[in-house]
Amino acid sequence: MPAGPAVMEIRPIPVPPDLRRDLTIEAVSTTIVDVPTVRRHKLSQLSVTAQSYVIVEIRLRNGATGVGEAATLGGPRWSEESVEGIKATIDAHLSPAILGQSAERFIAIGTLLDAAAKRNSAAKGAIETALIDAVGRTLGLPAHQLLGGRVRERFPVFWTLASGDPGQEIEEAEAKLSARLHDRFKIKVGAQPVEADLARLTRLSAALAGRAQLIVDANQAWDEPTAVRALPALADLGIALAEQPLPAWNMAGMARLKARSPIPLMADECVFSAHDMFQAGALACADVVSLKIVKHGGLFGLHKVAAVAEAAGFSLYGGCLLESSIGAAAHLQAFAGLNTLAWGCEHFGPHILTQDLVLEPLVIRDFHIHLPSGPGIGIELDRAQLARFART
Repeated sequence: MPAGPAVMEIRPIPVPPDLRRDLTIEAVSTTIVDVPTVRRHKLSQLSVTAQSYVIVEIRLRNGATGVGEAATLGGPRWSEESVEGIKATIDAHLSPAILGQSAERFIAIGTLLDAAAKRNSAAKGAIETALIDAVGRTLGLPAHQLLGGRVRERFPVFWTLASGDPGQEIEEAEAKLSARLHDRFKIKVGAQPVEADLARLTRLSAALAGRAQLIVDANQAWDEPTAVRALPALADLGIALAEQPLPAWNMAGMARLKARSPIPLMADECVFSAHDMFQAGALACADVVSLKIVKHGGLFGLHKVAAVAEAAGFSLYGGCLLESSIGAAAHLQAFAGLNTLAWGCEHFGPHILTQDLVLEPLVIRDFHIHLPSGPGIGIELDRAQLARFART
């Protein structure tokens, strides 16, 4: 008989036993911080003057410590998670499930976390970020290399206008343009009647015409008749994209809107998991999806949702929840490896805080935010600021 094709022998890469011991998760700690914002940030259903985070630190047996961040907005109102609940869930349920595990087993640890608590995606995302940061620091590798490598080092970046005062918002936008920080602006709508929002948008559009791209985010505030009335008016004003106009549960309504909308629609609150993304794709309920670690449970979950979205023909947008440079850096590490990111990102969060939580904040220059260098997620925690803003 003729010889069959040669079979290559696959041998596992030897890993020294001491390195395995070094990567053992030895301790997990959590700290709630409340950092004031430079101005009121007003969404359709809430308004904040300080941003709250849970900072997660994971120490390995080799002495390396990784940091992650879970962000919320105004308590359990944007999603079901609050900083108080995140901290309690990590301390009581998630941390005990992973102590003693080898930190580089990211997917296996994710399975343990899912078994320990349902959903809680922000809490899990902060833990996974801290694990990736700690392993990256141990190996001297940036997080994006642990995720498959990067295809970009800088990202077009939106600034959000959310005071509700068009005069103030025009002044704010002009300052960002003059400083070459932002030439893309997302405008929060839905906190007032649609006619008032359209009047506000008319002023903004006229003031910034030809110099900036404008999109809007209703944060689920509209019903279908309101959205049907508003979307053509938005198109007439040159608005490029409308985010989550309807409640998250109403994907069918979003699909009806998409079929008649003159501008693209973006899904946000309706897509947390890859299963949600599959349903959104099956219904063709939007054109774009906003990606966030707090929704997808970590950097690997974000990549999974992005893959389903791309398969369904959705464009990708890098969303945020006003993260500090900690959470923003983690997002950029994940975004860096996406094949496409057609709409850029909105990680302006560090600049809306009165004080960042890292020694060297992320760089925004020439209308782009830049991927930090260095191992792990690429930032160094400022322990003095952590202590200053820690909740007692």
